[in-house]
Amino acid sequence: MASCDHAGQAGRRVEREAFSRYNVIMRGKKGRLVSPQPIKQLERLSVELRRRIITMIYKAGSGHPAGCLSCLDILIALYFGGILKYDPKNPNWEERDRFLLSAGHYAPALYAVLAQAGFFAVEKLTSLRDFGSGLQGHPQKNKLAGIETTAGLLGQGLSTGVGLALSARKERKFAHRVFVLLSDAEHQEGQVWEAIMAAVKYKLSNLVAIVDRNQIQIDGRTDDIMPINPLANKYSSFGWKVLETNGHEFRRLLTAIHQAKTERQRPVVVIADTIAGKGVSFMEGRPKWHGKSLNEQEWQKALGSLKGK
Repeated sequence: MASCDHAGQAGRRVEREAFSRYNVIMRGKKGRLVSPQPIKQLERLSVELRRRIITMIYKAGSGHPAGCLSCLDILIALYFGGILKYDPKNPNWEERDRFLLSAGHYAPALYAVLAQAGFFAVEKLTSLRDFGSGLQGHPQKNKLAGIETTAGLLGQGLSTGVGLALSARKERKFAHRVFVLLSDAEHQEGQVWEAIMAAVKYKLSNLVAIVDRNQIQIDGRTDDIMPINPLANKYSSFGWKVLETNGHEFRRLLTAIHQAKTERQRPVVVIADTIAGKGVSFMEGRPKWHGKSLNEQEWQKALGSLKGK
C-alpha cells in the first residue's frame, strides 16, 4: 500500500480547488431534491473528478482506472443530472432512489461522486484502500454514507437490484426506483441472466439497469474473451425495454435515462457505449489499465492529459 506524501498533498489541493469551484448540489424545498445542472457544468465536473480519481488510485498504489473513467459520466448524470432522488444529509431517507454499483471495482469513481454530492468530506478521498478507511477497493455497506450494497464478486448486483425493486413494489410505501450499474463483462456471469429473467417475470418497471459498455476486461477485449453481443437483442428477447446511447455525451445520456424512468410496464436497460480510460490519452481503450495503478510519471502525464479539457 502506497504512502506517498507528495501525492496526498497534490491530491488534496486538486480536490479542494475542484470542490470549491464545482460543488453543484442544489436542494429543493424539502432539502432532498437535486436540481439538474447545465451540461457545460457537468462536463467541467467530469474533468475535475477524473483528476481526483487518478490521484486516488495513484496514492493507493492499486485500483482500476480504466473502468472508473469509463463509467464516471454515467454516475455524474445520475447524481447531478436530476435523475436520482437522494439526501446526503439523510442517507437513509426512505423515499430515496437506490443506486447499486454491481461492478464494485469502479468504487473510486463512486466515492468521488458521493463526496462531491456531500455524503462525506472530499478530503477522505485520499484514504482510498488505507487500512481502516471506509473507502476500500470495493464498496462496503454500512462503512460509508451513500453505499447501498457491498460489492466485490461480479455479477451479483442486478440480483440485489431485483430484490430491492420487488420489495419496493410489494410494500407500495414509496415511489422510488432502483438503478444498477453493471460492467459489460459481467454479462459473462450466468447469475446476471437469471436476474434478467426474474425482473421480467415480476414486471419490475421500477428497475433500471445501466451497462457500461467499455469493451474491455482484465484479460483483454470482451469480444475476444467471451463475446456478449448482440447484447441489446438479448435483453430485448428476454422482455426488457432497451435504450442505447453514448455514455460520454451528457445530453444523450440524460435523455435515455429520463426516458427509462417513464416506463411503467417492464424493466429497462440503458446500454451506454463508453471508452475505457476516457480522458487519459495513453489509457483509452487499453485493457492493461483495467486493474493497474500509475507510477509518478504516469500520474503526472494523466493529469496533464486532463488539463484544460
